Amino acid sequence: MSARDLMRALTPLGWLTLMAGFLLLILVGRGAGLKWDPFGLQERRLEAARAEATHATRAADARRIETVGEAQQAARVEDHHRQTLAVERATVAAVTRARSAEDANNLLEPMRADRLRSHDRELCRLAPDLDGCAAAPESA
Repeated sequence: MSARDLMRALTPLGWLTLMAGFLLLILVGRGAGLKWDPFGLQERRLEAARAEATHATRAADARRIETVGEAQQAARVEDHHRQTLAVERATVAAVTRARSAEDANNLLEPMRADRLRSHDRELCRLAPDLDGCAAAPESA
């Protein structure tokens, strides 16, 4: 008997029995740990889930690093502002003391004046953009 003759010979009840047997075979096979995945869908889903988890982990790491960087930058800016205010306060106090000093209007000795001018020139050479300095020479 050929397969064609067998298919013609089966009645609807025979077909139902054949399908029930096929389903039972699949369920028993699944219960025994057998899997049938001819297109590799399970593996593709697993790889997609792993890729998504990796991407989410990297994104979370990037956000964490950004947050830490922003906090460090804010701390550095705050420290800079604090230092700037301290320098301004110290400068104002020094200028006030110098102007109200007992000898503020006395002329300086020539050697001391030369030494102060030399220090001023050195400061202007190191930082030409300071107030009171002439523009930096182009050849420097």
